[in-house]
Amino acid sequence: MLKILKILISFFILLLLFLKLYPPLGRRTSKEKAKSFNEIEHFANWKFLNQIPASQAMSLKHTGSILRDYIKGNPRRRPDHPIVMGTKGPASVNSNKVTWFGHSAFMLELDGKTILVDPMFGKAPTPFPWFGNKRFSGELPLDLDSLPPIDAVLLSHDHYDHLDYFSIKKLKDRVGSFIVPLGVGGHLERWGVKKELISEHNWWDEVTFKDLQFVCTPARHFSGRSLRDGNSTLWCSWVINGHEEKVFFSGDSGYGSHFKEIGEKYGPFDLTLMECGQYDERWSTIHMMPEETVQAHIDVQGKLMIPIHWAGFTLSFHDWTDPIERVTKAANELDVQVSTPQLGEPVLIGTKDFPRTIWWK
Repeated sequence: MLKILKILISFFILLLLFLKLYPPLGRRTSKEKAKSFNEIEHFANWKFLNQIPASQAMSLKHTGSILRDYIKGNPRRRPDHPIVMGTKGPASVNSNKVTWFGHSAFMLELDGKTILVDPMFGKAPTPFPWFGNKRFSGELPLDLDSLPPIDAVLLSHDHYDHLDYFSIKKLKDRVGSFIVPLGVGGHLERWGVKKELISEHNWWDEVTFKDLQFVCTPARHFSGRSLRDGNSTLWCSWVINGHEEKVFFSGDSGYGSHFKEIGEKYGPFDLTLMECGQYDERWSTIHMMPEETVQAHIDVQGKLMIPIHWAGFTLSFHDWTDPIERVTKAANELDVQVSTPQLGEPVLIGTKDFPRTIWWK
């Protein structure tokens, strides 16, 4: 019995050391920093909260059904072959445009500034990229070494499919500023980003950056990168205002009244990039169903929508094409304009000539 106890204690110590020392896990928010959040309305008991409760507690029935679906599998969760990509390489900065790279990563070129949003360019959304669900496209639809200078990186939250250690390490010396929600800067600092290049923001903070305006707006989600840091950092959506054109990025979010509130304060938007994938009725409070994606676009007063958070990785049980099929069907029924670019294909902002091919077929 004593020998078994020693083994368990040794294992526990090794686990704690691993969680502390392995860089991709990031840095847990310090108590000193967390204390500075205590005056925030949506922060309590050392955790950030949603405006509308989004319970992640699973009943025994739900846990059992998820385990069943995982064991059963779905051959349509991944494409049979690497998916088709559009133009490879960065687009020109001569016009306002957005280039989607799969999942939620995209590059926004607005008023001569280049912004990377949730630039997860790794092979798999995990701290252990040699395991896990690999990227559908196999390779990236861009050459990272040929990217233009990046004025800013914008992050929505710290989950692995949005914030990737290996991507940040490769990009960090070519980025002018990192604009992130509260607490996320600690991960970046651990990975070698200079503290003076990081600005952290609460919901409804308005940030002026090189003649652009960013607004950190609410989302209905959660955060965390390890066993000990759940909801210790904030999650958000982003409003991005240029001289003439405005863009909205939903981040990860369940549907809620915050979309209408954002639309009333900052809409209408020339372009929205709205999450539409990795959903399930069992966790619908933290990821929208595709039909809700369309309604959220309407709520924020969007004109053109690019559906994102799909075509990158398998993180749910639905068919890999189900998100785009359902979201475009719902959009057609509600007369919402949807652009469906291939990965790496630029979409001009404010034009009626936008990609709408059914390339996933």
